[in-house]
Amino acid sequence: MAKLYFKYGAMGSSKTAQALITRFNYEERGMKVWLIKPAIDTRDGANAVTSRIGLTAECDAIGASDSITELFMSQHADADVIIADESQFFTEAQIDELRSIVNDRDLPVLCFGLRTDFLTRLFPGSKRLFEVADSVSEIKTICECGSKAIVNARIDSLGRITTAGEQVLLGGNDTYVAMCHRCFIKKIKEQRNGN
Repeated sequence: MAKLYFKYGAMGSSKTAQALITRFNYEERGMKVWLIKPAIDTRDGANAVTSRIGLTAECDAIGASDSITELFMSQHADADVIIADESQFFTEAQIDELRSIVNDRDLPVLCFGLRTDFLTRLFPGSKRLFEVADSVSEIKTICECGSKAIVNARIDSLGRITTAGEQVLLGGNDTYVAMCHRCFIKKIKEQRNGN
């Protein structure tokens, strides 16, 4: 019986690399993969999923107003699996569509993404995945102190933590640092005290 999977982690935890390795494993066995991501993620190109270690693949970019179900039924109904990167950026309705595809088509859907934003608030897509996924697992990474990183700290050009701004700001290592919560709070306090 197929399941809806949510595999989440902080920035730099190799979520995209794992998504692309999973895609390779399915394709190596002769199975058809529909690789998707939200269209808002244009950091590495409009129709590409690219990991920090250099793996890349073409994908379909799904706009916020697009129906995943309609796209699936009209163009990808022969897929054996759906793999979704940057799933935190999907709308709640789109996550519900993925859930329905699992239920109605008995098709596995593997979603990879962030749990929270730079202020430790759930993204709408992630929140919905926590609510409806059959399997939720964390892909772990570490803070510079060696503890498990759970925060995606947004930094400015001077490396200072930013605590204001829009929820979505695309960026890589120059914009975000994975940190444990203790270091995150400590650095914010140090900045406020002028250290």
